[in-house]
Amino acid sequence: TAILDADITGPSIPKAFGLGSGIVEGNELGMFPPLTSTGIKTMSVNLLIDDETKPVVWRGPVIAGVVKQFWHDVVWGDLDYLLIDCPPGTGDVPLTVFQTIPLDGAIIVTSPQDLVSMIVKKAYNMAKMMDIPVLGIVENMSYVVCPDCGKEFTIFGSGSETVAEELGVDLLGKMPIDVSLTQMVDNGVFEMIETNYLDKAIDKISNI
Repeated sequence: TAILDADITGPSIPKAFGLGSGIVEGNELGMFPPLTSTGIKTMSVNLLIDDETKPVVWRGPVIAGVVKQFWHDVVWGDLDYLLIDCPPGTGDVPLTVFQTIPLDGAIIVTSPQDLVSMIVKKAYNMAKMMDIPVLGIVENMSYVVCPDCGKEFTIFGSGSETVAEELGVDLLGKMPIDVSLTQMVDNGVFEMIETNYLDKAIDKISNI
């Protein structure tokens, strides 16, 4: 399994997996993707620069070129799965990924607000225009669990079921607002998370 961090201006993958900056090595064959603690191959802009807080102030064509390099110039080796983390929206990066990399499918990550449903539909329609199958939707910040009574509160609403039904795709999971998950990401041990929030998404990907 490998992760290509295509969010060039907001790369978060190295931090979430506890990887340092400027650790990519390479030779005439290309760049070698650093491994996480469990052996996941990764590539991200923040793995190339020495200071993870240094902004990437590049225009669209340059960013698109970097995404292409991450696909063509990285020695990925034999993979079962390559997950590509794209920034939100329908801009240069998703367009480059859709046009450049042969994809088996896309999963749209959203949050529950009604306003976001419009953006989800834009992303869905873009994928369909590019003949990319949409595997389903994952709702982030779906709810919060009261630590005292255990009741779930949908503080941002609950619109993803309606959007999924309108688009004819599956709602593959709901991720709650969970401080423990946030802490694991901040501590760089994201891959150690054990939950059943995304079981349907995992099953969907496994059956491709």
